[in-house]
Amino acid sequence: MDELEVTNHGVPEALQEAVMDACKQLFSLPMEEKEEHIHAGPMDPIRIGSGFYSVMDAVAFKRDYLKMFTHPDFHCPAKPAILRDIAMEYSSCTRVLLLQLATAISRSLDLAGGRLSEALNLESCFQILVGNHYPGCSRPDGEAMGFLAHSDHGLLTLLFQNGVDGLQVKHDGRWVLAKPLPGSFFVIAGDQMEIVTNGRYRSALHRVVVGGEQARMSIVSLIGPCLDAVVEPLPEMAAADGKGLEFRGIRYRDYLEKQQSKQLDEKAALDLVRCRLHS
Repeated sequence: MDELEVTNHGVPEALQEAVMDACKQLFSLPMEEKEEHIHAGPMDPIRIGSGFYSVMDAVAFKRDYLKMFTHPDFHCPAKPAILRDIAMEYSSCTRVLLLQLATAISRSLDLAGGRLSEALNLESCFQILVGNHYPGCSRPDGEAMGFLAHSDHGLLTLLFQNGVDGLQVKHDGRWVLAKPLPGSFFVIAGDQMEIVTNGRYRSALHRVVVGGEQARMSIVSLIGPCLDAVVEPLPEMAAADGKGLEFRGIRYRDYLEKQQSKQLDEKAALDLVRCRLHS
């Protein structure tokens, strides 16, 4: 499972729309009302900016974002006032769904349903909520890069987008447009999933392109292990595959800090913990 789409997920469609509308209000606020969070660092609990991390970006992205830590401690900008309650409810609902998916994935590996949760201390999971806004593109060639190819640093990501296409996933060497069903979520496997399953499930390489004059928005809810959990391949996975350990253990907090403080380079962050690099 690198990426899949889920419907009938139990998160109210009205709540999905409400959190997107609240983020839209934030992006339209005057700059001085967002300024305290614009110069935040990668591990600050609230960050507003453009691109990926503007201090490190080597290229310009057509992306504005709000990034907020929502579990185990909840953080939210003061304005717009409507955002706090909506974001808290949305984070709670999507966290329940993500933990259910982790249980299902554990069982798909012929493990006990709670094995991943136990190994990664998901009761104290780290959760981020991200609102993305991609302005319309009026370039003569009709397309611009909204966000470069990358994999997510966490365990699992839920992505909900408005009706404007742009998300692409790399599949069999080709970039494939991910067209959503109304109200659905894309579920994207992250780097910690690849590590803990010893490569059985690989983190999905994805990117965003923008074209046309209509703005695109997406809402991302991501969970990772407990920040202080040491993530390493489950012994059962290494034994089952017979290929030994593909990755060494690393504390999730350390992985996150390293990945967030560098320029995006596809899945290069995983090379930090590979036991051997493939030619």
